[in-house]
Amino acid sequence: MSARTTRTKPHAARVRGRLAAAVVLAAALLGATACTSDEPTPGGSGGSGGTGGTGGSASGGAGPQEYKEGRLRVLASSELSDMAQVLKDAKAATGVSVDFTWSGTLDAAEQVASGKADGRYDAIWLSSNDYLRLRPEAAAKLANETPVMSSPVAVGVKPEALARLGWKPEEVTWSAVEEAVAAGRLTYGMTDPVRSNSGFSTLVSVASGLSGAQSALTGADVEKARPRLKEFFKGQKLTSGSSGWLATAYAKRDDVDALVNYESVLLSMNDRAKSPLKVIRPKDGVVTAHYPLTLLTSAPAGARESGRLLTEYLRGDAAQKAITQRTFRRPVAAGVAPAAGLDPAVRRELPFPGARSVADGLLASYENELRRPSRTVYVLDTSGSMEEADRIGRLRSALTDLTGTGSSGTGQRFRDREEVTLLPFGDKVKKVLTHVVEPGNPGPALDAIRGDVTSLRPEGGTAVYASLKAAYQHLGQGDADAFTSIVLMTDGQSGDKVKDFDSFYAGLPQAQKRTPVFAVLFGDSDRKELTHITELTGGRLFDATDGNGSLDGAFEEIRGYQ
Repeated sequence: MSARTTRTKPHAARVRGRLAAAVVLAAALLGATACTSDEPTPGGSGGSGGTGGTGGSASGGAGPQEYKEGRLRVLASSELSDMAQVLKDAKAATGVSVDFTWSGTLDAAEQVASGKADGRYDAIWLSSNDYLRLRPEAAAKLANETPVMSSPVAVGVKPEALARLGWKPEEVTWSAVEEAVAAGRLTYGMTDPVRSNSGFSTLVSVASGLSGAQSALTGADVEKARPRLKEFFKGQKLTSGSSGWLATAYAKRDDVDALVNYESVLLSMNDRAKSPLKVIRPKDGVVTAHYPLTLLTSAPAGARESGRLLTEYLRGDAAQKAITQRTFRRPVAAGVAPAAGLDPAVRRELPFPGARSVADGLLASYENELRRPSRTVYVLDTSGSMEEADRIGRLRSALTDLTGTGSSGTGQRFRDREEVTLLPFGDKVKKVLTHVVEPGNPGPALDAIRGDVTSLRPEGGTAVYASLKAAYQHLGQGDADAFTSIVLMTDGQSGDKVKDFDSFYAGLPQAQKRTPVFAVLFGDSDRKELTHITELTGGRLFDATDGNGSLDGAFEEIRGYQ
C-alpha cells in the first residue's frame, strides 16, 4: 500500500526515554491508593487507570530525587502501585521507604544497560528481568536480584463465552485458545507489549505456547508459529498501554469475550466486578513474572543496606501473607498459603527467548505484521494562542518524534500499515491530511507527515467539538478492521457548544462509539471539558502541563493505546 494524502478545506533521543512516561510515586510515604494499572495516569490526572493526584513528574523531567538515607529510588513496573500499603508497613518495620519511577520493560532495560540508570536509581523492580538478561552489557550493572512474589500470564474468559465454547478450564491450552479465535468464536483484549510489562509477557506466552518450544525460544520457533500467531491476533479487539484502562474499556464492550493478562490483574478485576471472569492458566504452560527486587551496583552503600532490609521484610511471612491477600500474587515463602482463588495446580514454565534478537524480532513482528493495523486522527489545536510560549513549536517537535528516524527501533515510529491523519483546526477544520505507512517502504509516508507537521501555523479560534465530529466522520469512511482512536490536543477552551457534539455522538452507530478520544491537557485547556470528552467516548486524559518535555511524553505514552 503506498502513501496517500488527502487535503480538504485549505485555509491560510527523547522517544525511548519516554516509552512509559513514568510517574514518580513516593509510595510508602504518600500511601497511594492501590490499583492494577500497568501505567498510572500521567502527571496525576486521575484518569480511569491511574493513581491520581500524586504529583509525579514525567520521565525525562525532574526525575528521581537525590539519594537520601532510608529512601530507595526504584525504577519499577507500574502495576506495583498496588503495593502501597505493604510498603507503608515495610517503612514502619524497617525505616526504609520507596520512591518509584514507573517504566515499561524495554525502556527500563535500555536505561540500565546504557548506564542512564546509574546514580539516578538504587534498584529496579520489574515484573521480570528476563529481557534485561538478554543485554550482556547489563550484567555488570546488577548487584543482586531477589524474587518477592509471582504471577503467571492467564486468560480471563466471560462465563457465557466459556459455556459457548464448551471448555473445561483445567483442560484449556494455548492451541485451544488460538483455534477458538481462528474460528471466530473468541475475541479478547491485551496490553501493548512494547509499553506494558504484562503485554510483553503475554506475547511471549502465546508465541512460546503455539510454537511448542521445549527450550529457549528461537527465531525458528517463532517462524514456525507465525501462521498461527497471525490467526491469534486477528481476535484482539482491545489494546491498551495499561491494564487499568484495559479493564475499564473491557467493561464497556459487549463484543470482547476475554482478557489476557497477569493472573493477579484478572483476579483483582474480579474482586470488583459484578460478573467475574473465569481465570484460566493454560494447561500447556505459562510465562510467570517473579518481580525480583534488584539492587544496582551503582547504588550507594547505604542504599544497598536499605535494599537488604526491605527485601528481608518483604520475603517474611507477614509481608508475604499481606502481598497475596492484597494483590493476588503468589507468595515465594514456602510456609505462606496463596490467597483464596489462586489455583494451586502446577503449570510448566514456558521458555523465554534465548537471544535479544529473537525477543526484539517478535516485538517487531507484532507491531508491524501480526496485530490489527491502527487508524488514528490527531485533532490538533492550531489556534492563535498556540503561538504563545512556543506551544506550536513543542507540538511540532512532539509529532515529529513519532515519525522516528532511519534507525528507529520497535515502538519508536508509526507502525507499518498504520493510517495517520492530521486534522489541524482553528475556527474550523483547516485541513485533513492522511498518510498510510507502507510496509517495507515507510519513508515516503513518514517524510510526508514531517512535512505536514512543519507547515502547522497558529491562527484562528478554537472549534474543538466541530473538529471532533469531523474526526469521527473521517474514521467512519475507512476500514473497520483496525484499532481506531482520536487524539485531541488543545491549549484552550472550546468556542463551540458541547451539546452539539454530545448529540452527534449519541447518534453514531455503536461500532463507531467504540472509538475513544485520548485528550491531552496542555497550556490553558479546560480539564473539566476534556474529562467530559474522554469519559463520554471511553478514552483517557493525559496531562502535559508540567514542562517542555511533557507534551512529547504524553503523545508517546498514547501510542500504547493505539
